[in-house]
Amino acid sequence: MEKLDWLAQAFEAERSHLRAVAYQLLGSLWEAEDAVQETWLHLSRSDTGAVRNLDGWLTTVVARISLNMLRARKLRREESLEAAELEPGTREPDVTDPEQEALMADSVGVALLVVLDRLSPAERLAFVLHDIFAVPFDEIAPLVERSETATRQLASRARHLVHAGATEASADLPASRELVDAFLSASREGSFEALLALLDPDIVYRADWPSGQSLVVQGAAAVVKQARAFVRLAQFAQPALVNGAVGVVVAPFGRLRYVAQFTITGSKIKEIHVMADPAVLRQVHLAVLSG
Repeated sequence: MEKLDWLAQAFEAERSHLRAVAYQLLGSLWEAEDAVQETWLHLSRSDTGAVRNLDGWLTTVVARISLNMLRARKLRREESLEAAELEPGTREPDVTDPEQEALMADSVGVALLVVLDRLSPAERLAFVLHDIFAVPFDEIAPLVERSETATRQLASRARHLVHAGATEASADLPASRELVDAFLSASREGSFEALLALLDPDIVYRADWPSGQSLVVQGAAAVVKQARAFVRLAQFAQPALVNGAVGVVVAPFGRLRYVAQFTITGSKIKEIHVMADPAVLRQVHLAVLSG
């Protein structure tokens, strides 16, 4: 009993770290909690007498469990986007604590969660463990059943996908980012005068919905009226590279729902194209913006 009590104390000291690892690997708080709980069960049933670095051992175990969960999820992935056309802001079936889930997603960054979700399970594990949690490649390699060299290549490929386009983006990227940030800020505050000042007088707003219907609005005043609907979505939005230019992803709890592609001319937003069709979203090239 004394040994089990000691293990429980040691485990509780690492729980927050283990949950952070599992969450970035899985992108779901309840799945992360399941992975952490399974890690405890594994620990309580294991002979840890020869374990010299319990923290590292626990990280490896929770990563392996999370990888298995990712692989199982991938088998049923085809129906995930089609079955998840919920209104942003509503509670999703796998979100048991929306407030905590939102806090976790915000701490990681919804854009990063969206891009990570596009990696293969092995790529995601290699990138998250090495680039975010500084786990050495020689410890990651057995988890993905590859050589250390191949594991480095996995992480490198994932790194390129996560940040793809950031180094090749146009020189006006900072100015575009500033304009999109201002758009999001004005939307969150419901400041329609501030929104109007950001828009080109002849702006075109286009929204394509999963139903196949499209909405096209032209003119700054008309678009501002339409933007009232975006106010309630802006809390889930974050800038990202969309097809190589600064845009926005709307991802409540890290689940992608909408992508907004911005066309910027000079210091004004010339066009906003909102895409919500799951088939279209799968084809959109997304990457994380630094800073």
